[in-house]
Amino acid sequence: MNGNVTLLQLSDALADTVQSAGEAVALVDARRRRPASGVLIRPGVILTADHTVEREEGIRVLLSGGREMTARLAGRDPGTDLAVLRLSEDAGPAAKLASGEPRVGQMALALGRPAEDGVQASLGIISAIRRPMRGRGGTLEKVLRTDAIPMPGFSGGPLVNGTGEVIGLNTSGMAHGVLIAIPIQEAVRIADVLLEHGRIPRGYLGVRSQVVELSDAVRTSLGRKQYTGLLLVNIEPESPASRGGLLVGDILVGLDGEPVATSDDLAVRLTSSRAGQPSQVQVVRGGQPQQITVTIGESR
Repeated sequence: MNGNVTLLQLSDALADTVQSAGEAVALVDARRRRPASGVLIRPGVILTADHTVEREEGIRVLLSGGREMTARLAGRDPGTDLAVLRLSEDAGPAAKLASGEPRVGQMALALGRPAEDGVQASLGIISAIRRPMRGRGGTLEKVLRTDAIPMPGFSGGPLVNGTGEVIGLNTSGMAHGVLIAIPIQEAVRIADVLLEHGRIPRGYLGVRSQVVELSDAVRTSLGRKQYTGLLLVNIEPESPASRGGLLVGDILVGLDGEPVATSDDLAVRLTSSRAGQPSQVQVVRGGQPQQITVTIGESR
């Protein structure tokens, strides 16, 4: 009997969470096929998945209570599969965004509004946190994997915790159709840049590289537990790397004091804030670590 009461209380609590969090979940009709979802992150601004947006103007948005309005594309980043829309009018209270770090095993609800008959939900847990993940030209510092069922049209909708706070933005556009969630703090940070610039400027070195193992002697000279680096196999002429003095055969092992062990590490380090700025590139040359100042370029 007590178990039944507990399950009933849990069921009612989940339904209440879906109802309250669903107030900020929108249907986003911006493509020829099935509509997708979006979440109101602040008054008049909707965050959604870039791969679901095929039009830039006259985007139809449907909110809770049947409120319908139009939106326009304010910025997009295919590299992280994020897009921001500006609504034609005030849309009411925004979603509550979680401030804490998500944890593996945490219960989560994937929400979407892919149809006009209301919000939909799928229950699961955060099954894994992957760091980092490379998309179509961009890299996310980490993504959340969940075992919630990826229903059609859920891309762009929120992943919420037990109290209805948004912990991530769902998308199936980065992992070959597999549903993942971009942590909401990273998603909002990207959204803010998109609102200001319309795109994400990224740092650029102009090198091709391959991962190589570091010798015991090199690891000892670095003074840290790093087992691989990036062997520079090509440097583009007139690139930031070329102008800064990097050479083919150098092994890139760090950037501004942060270790670089893989190409994903380098992609994560080459953030928009480094574009146009002098950075300390740590390489191993002739078996010895060196610091070389390179002014990072901006990828076009």
